[in-house]
Amino acid sequence: MPKESDQPENGGNKESKEDAVRKRVRANTPSPHRGNTPPASPPRLVSLEELMETAKGVTNMALAHEVMVNQDFQIKPQELPEGSLELRVKEIMHKAFWDYLEAQLNEDPPSYSNAIKMLAEIKETLLSFLMPGHDRLRSRIEEVLDLPLIQQQAENGVLDIRRLALFIVETMGSLCAPCRDEAIRKLRDTTGLVPLLKETVSVLDLMKMDMVNFALSRIRPHLLQQSAEYERYKFHEFLEKQPNALDYTEKWLQDTVRCLQEGGATGSSIAGSSPPLPSPHTVHNHAYLRLLKWDHASDTFPESVLLDQARFLEMQHQAEHLVLLSTVLLIVYTTTGEAISGLPGLMDKLKTTVNAMTTGMHTPSFFLDEALATIGEKLCVELSQCLSEHGYSPFSPDRQSALKGQILATARPDNTVRKLMDSRLQSYMLASLESAHPKTPPTLPGGLAPVSRELKELAIRFSRLVNFNKLVFSPFYQKLIQNILTPAENPGGDT
Repeated sequence: MPKESDQPENGGNKESKEDAVRKRVRANTPSPHRGNTPPASPPRLVSLEELMETAKGVTNMALAHEVMVNQDFQIKPQELPEGSLELRVKEIMHKAFWDYLEAQLNEDPPSYSNAIKMLAEIKETLLSFLMPGHDRLRSRIEEVLDLPLIQQQAENGVLDIRRLALFIVETMGSLCAPCRDEAIRKLRDTTGLVPLLKETVSVLDLMKMDMVNFALSRIRPHLLQQSAEYERYKFHEFLEKQPNALDYTEKWLQDTVRCLQEGGATGSSIAGSSPPLPSPHTVHNHAYLRLLKWDHASDTFPESVLLDQARFLEMQHQAEHLVLLSTVLLIVYTTTGEAISGLPGLMDKLKTTVNAMTTGMHTPSFFLDEALATIGEKLCVELSQCLSEHGYSPFSPDRQSALKGQILATARPDNTVRKLMDSRLQSYMLASLESAHPKTPPTLPGGLAPVSRELKELAIRFSRLVNFNKLVFSPFYQKLIQNILTPAENPGGDT
């Protein structure tokens, strides 16, 4: 971060599933808001102090949750819609401020009142960037931006405000993140005092964001337990006001128990026959696994995982893409036979082709049958070339036709090979949840080797999200699961 050497370290006009989910989650997720600034500064629509003072209750819980589960979470400047009234007001206020400042500096003699107030605020901002080890730089800032001395120089007509502005730019250059180097270079090349001050303030605002994001990245590993306790507390408060706020969560767990007793927690054959009375731990893990097979268009998502619905949907799409990718590759190798097994680079080449042509398979404009037909044609060409290059018998038209037909058949959800690969992927995800050693991935099922890297990454992200949710909501889940399982212990009870 800072560079100072003593710095510590689907189709038509219908809305897609993804859009619907994002809108639903967005409604529960806070966004930064802006407020007033001191009159001596150019008007701004956000302040970092107010960023932590956003809405209360569930909204704050959503923000805390986002910080913890989204490793890429960052505070970003608000971008107002082009042509909006808010943007026009902002631009008018900014222009009025800078025009007035320029008029003051062009007076004879110049009036420095607002300029000095701005320097004072810039000084405080620079000092706020410093770490405990920045003693020498702190002293230098205090010395150069000595406000009483600056006031005296202004009264005596000897104030060189451009010199101070250039000192500020150089100081910013020693403290900024590498991504701001180009902005600092442009500041050094800026001519005109007011444009220089204006751009300096703009870059300082970006540096504030950088510092907040840097702080978040540093403290995130230490916030896990506190954040979980905070979310649990806020949800408990909400539950007291809305006693039925876990109805869909309870139904989710009840359906999981029923699926386990019927012998298939995800609607597939991944688990085989399950015990008639599953343990709470088994119910817990299988319930999360079912979120990767959720029908987001017709089934209401459980309340306790609602904040992560978009993430679970994204992982569901990734899992379905990996199933299709591994299915096509498995068909290619079983259909073509030993002739291509072990040929260097062939698997990667075929994988790249299939991956590129199935990316976006969940978008409304994607047609799976068309994509698979094209994939079959292209793979036959690549396989024919490869067999020819390595001296094997030509890829006959009959074999090509058989391969194309099998690839096209994978468009059906009940396709035998596709169901097999889906079952194996689900088994792998479940094993990842149940692993006592999260850093040691479970054994990879057969046929998934071509997508092993992507599958391992998906399993890690899935497990992290599930484990954090468990940490927050386990007390609620334990009570619900116990209430669901208890009647099952009574032979005359309703299961």
